[in-house]
Amino acid sequence: MKFKSVFDIIGPVMVGPSSSHTAGAARIGRVARTLFGKQPKKAEITFYGSFAKTYQGHGSDVATVAGILDFDTSDLRLKDSIQIAKDLGIEVILTTSELQTEHPNTSRIKLSDEHDSVEIVGISIGGGKMLITEINGFQLTLSASAPTLLVFHEDRFGMIAKVSEILAEHRVNIGFMEVSRQVRGSLALMIIELDTLVDQVTIQEMESLASIERVLLLPTV
Repeated sequence: MKFKSVFDIIGPVMVGPSSSHTAGAARIGRVARTLFGKQPKKAEITFYGSFAKTYQGHGSDVATVAGILDFDTSDLRLKDSIQIAKDLGIEVILTTSELQTEHPNTSRIKLSDEHDSVEIVGISIGGGKMLITEINGFQLTLSASAPTLLVFHEDRFGMIAKVSEILAEHRVNIGFMEVSRQVRGSLALMIIELDTLVDQVTIQEMESLASIERVLLLPTV
């Protein structure tokens, strides 16, 4: 394995004690918050594997909630995040599961309010890094290490070409693309990692396309 910097080995600037159990957990929580787009009324968090066994001692619980509150990994409020969430009126439900998962540091987060909900599965892979492996039932691989577009659309021919054409017109380069669908001909999800951020005009052009339901920009976390 090649490392780009010393931070790939020792992890990011963070509130401890563990880059994988704390910083990685916080980043998973922050992705969930970014996708939900607002403060939730309820946060349901399930830990699996090593997370389930050590989440209290290693701070995975407070770290995940801190991410849901949109705190950075170095934010000193992290250790008080559960109480802060309670003070804000957010119901936090923490559970563990003995279900076997592919990675030992796995969590499932569901955020909701009276109108909306989002559910993700994330894994902490060490050094503060994480991967999102599921969003609302869509299987995928999302690192959030680069600006990423999430394009929810009808599963029809030509959709990838239309979205790619808009990005090309705005001189935005695609670093990685993945498409996930649950049922053929139903709703699909494009995951597009970009070399640069896109502006709101570009996003609005995509949203104006027929068969596009929603476009989200996930910045690096």
